Amino acid sequence: MENFVVSARKYRPATFASVVGQRHITSTLKNAIERGQLAHAYLFCGPRGVGKTTCARIFAKAINCLNPQAGEACNECESCRSFNEGRSLNVHELDAASNNSVDDIRNLIEQVRIIPQQGRYSVFVIDEVHMLSSAAFNAFLKTLEEPPQHAIFILATTEKHKIIPTILSRCQIYDFNRIKVEDGVEYLRYIADKEGVTADDEALNLIAHKADGGMRDALSMFDKAVSFCGNTLNYKDVAATLNVLDYDTYFSVTELLLAGNYIDTLIRFDEVLSRGFSPQVFISGLNAHMRDLLMAKGPAISLVEFTGTLVERYKAQATKCDEAFLFGAISLLTEADGKIRQSSNQRLLVELGLMKIAGLSQKKNEEVGFESFETSFSLPDLIATPQPAPQPAAKSPEVVVPEAAAAPTQSTAPIPVRETPMAQGVTSAQGQTPVQAQQTPQPTEVSEVKRPTPTTRPRTGSVSLSQLLCGGAKTVSEESEEESAKAERNTVTVDPQCEEKLNLAKERIIETLLSTRPRIGSRFEESMSVEGNTVKVEVQSQELYNEIMQQKSDLQKLFSSLSKAVGYIELEVIVNEQIKVSRPITLEDRLKHLISRNERLIEMLDVLGLDAE
Repeated sequence: MENFVVSARKYRPATFASVVGQRHITSTLKNAIERGQLAHAYLFCGPRGVGKTTCARIFAKAINCLNPQAGEACNECESCRSFNEGRSLNVHELDAASNNSVDDIRNLIEQVRIIPQQGRYSVFVIDEVHMLSSAAFNAFLKTLEEPPQHAIFILATTEKHKIIPTILSRCQIYDFNRIKVEDGVEYLRYIADKEGVTADDEALNLIAHKADGGMRDALSMFDKAVSFCGNTLNYKDVAATLNVLDYDTYFSVTELLLAGNYIDTLIRFDEVLSRGFSPQVFISGLNAHMRDLLMAKGPAISLVEFTGTLVERYKAQATKCDEAFLFGAISLLTEADGKIRQSSNQRLLVELGLMKIAGLSQKKNEEVGFESFETSFSLPDLIATPQPAPQPAAKSPEVVVPEAAAAPTQSTAPIPVRETPMAQGVTSAQGQTPVQAQQTPQPTEVSEVKRPTPTTRPRTGSVSLSQLLCGGAKTVSEESEEESAKAERNTVTVDPQCEEKLNLAKERIIETLLSTRPRIGSRFEESMSVEGNTVKVEVQSQELYNEIMQQKSDLQKLFSSLSKAVGYIELEVIVNEQIKVSRPITLEDRLKHLISRNERLIEMLDVLGLDAE
């Protein structure tokens, strides 16, 4: 029986051109050989299985070749033949993982003195050089800095940060990159053709992606898959062999999450667990899948490390995903992934994250349904065909088209609207729904003021049905329609007794602010005044002004609830830097100020024996 040779050894690159994914390094080394600009020490660093030792051997073979061709070895001269047959005396390899003592370095230094009998250079390849001890590094420094003319050192390591700076400063450093998925797939397809193996693109993608940038790992997985599947590699069998979650799982889970179907999502997650995968593997893979979908939505598609049909599948599903949904999903999955290692119930943590993501999709679907319902009304048809008045027993809310907005030739009869969640939020001509009108007494008079025009564009979802009806019923020119719509948006109701109610509730307002927002409440206590429906307050700094304005909406709601005033209440904040003069300056003044606010502070000072300082 013929001895089997693993693909990583059988198809190990023998020339610079056959090295996968390291063109920036192979081109530099070939140019150095052509121009005769060879350094005395090189450092090859990078992840495992990306070609560091392979490039070191190819480089050692090329610089000793008697007839190099464009920086490549000829493979015909005696030096090349001896290297290919493993009997070259010019190339010495040392494993620093097992030869890391000072004595080993001393033996190496003795070898360096020997002049090569054949060829021009003695090349010393030291693999895993970061494993050398500190004493060995120090013993190696002098020889590495000034070796004989015939000696060239090539150091290889996966952990450059462990090498002392004095070694780094004596070497030309070459950083090897992770091999891209597309390069790995191309090389795997080349080997499959050589071996007579039929493989689909998704299977090769899975192997290259699982290898995480290492060609040696990818070739080992390829051999394993061929041993299990034979000469035909399909996606399902390869996924089962490598014990990885297939892409179909993540695509199907994403479809369920987009539909807001958290029940089937949890059932799908249970199936994943029953196949032996941990919750952490699932959530990490789903997070990467969401990230790839986000990248596939625009020009960043190049950041998705897939080829062939998989890219098309990602593009197709990315069109169904909203960016807000993907951002929210990635945020929730990243948060869960960070907590899962410390969690005592990993399954529950992942299930909670999946339900939150499904909730994001449900909220989006409800918003889309609301907008489509609101815009589905055909206004000319509604106005041209008046409906009968609602029966008293039905008690359905009515939306009446104002006379000023209606067309002269059309009927202004009330249009009944079914009691839906949207219709319940539509206000009547008096500013309240019929239910609110029965429960809340109305003031005798309601005046109108104009609110300042907002600078931001109002959301589409916030436009009420009555506004849509009024806007559609106008027959005037486009400019007058815009002015009328703006005036309607800026018109608000004001309680005519607003000032009286606010003054009566002033003490309660200040007391509430002092207990909930002491810094803001102290300013209202000293300078609050009321004029009409406007509450005025003076502050001593722009910082406090910004703080109050950020809470303006909450403060307006507080004024309205405590004063029982119906309608809009304005808040005006004035910056007066002169207020700073009246603030306590000395420690005694500060203490007096605090005591005036709370007399029990004196008792505390006496009990604890404290003074002003």
